[in-house]
Amino acid sequence: MHPAKPFHVEDRVVLLDFLRAHPFVTIAASVGGRPFVAQSPVVIRELDGEIALDFHLSRGNVLTPHLTQGFRAVVLATGVDAYVSPDWYESPDQVPTWNYLSVEAEGSVASLNDEELVALLDDLSAQEEARLAPKKPWTRDKMKSGKFEALLRGIQGGRLFVERLEGTFKLSQNKSDADRLGAVKGLGEHPIAGLMRST
Repeated sequence: MHPAKPFHVEDRVVLLDFLRAHPFVTIAASVGGRPFVAQSPVVIRELDGEIALDFHLSRGNVLTPHLTQGFRAVVLATGVDAYVSPDWYESPDQVPTWNYLSVEAEGSVASLNDEELVALLDDLSAQEEARLAPKKPWTRDKMKSGKFEALLRGIQGGRLFVERLEGTFKLSQNKSDADRLGAVKGLGEHPIAGLMRST
């Protein structure tokens, strides 16, 4: 996360809403001294007041064999981003920068059992199909008998128990009003400009 306080976000509701809106995450872990990275969509779980992120990986993924022993990981969700030119600022002697939104979740990872994996896949499909409304949602009932179960053998589920959740919403909050307005004007219709206007 960016170290500057103006960009730091700790509000759990805001961070979880961001994760729901950007569920395709990067999972980074160091296992046995070697770094690994994987990508997966997540479903947020609230378990006895704790937050967990459920995901699944291909059996061939480099992280999958380590799920059974468990490991620590950081999950990164990213939103829109934009380059900001110093030419757009009113103040002189500025440097180029990048505005962006991201959320990190850190914690321990354990594997899901078969029942939990099926629940994850059903919930993930429902979560994403809901974004396509008014389309009638797809469910696995549309598949031929036995096909889902056969494909299930090709993946493994994981759950990250969230111990740290924080975000960086870097939208030029450290700049003067005039400089921010100049950057917004320079960005034009870019979604970052809209977020800067509302921050």
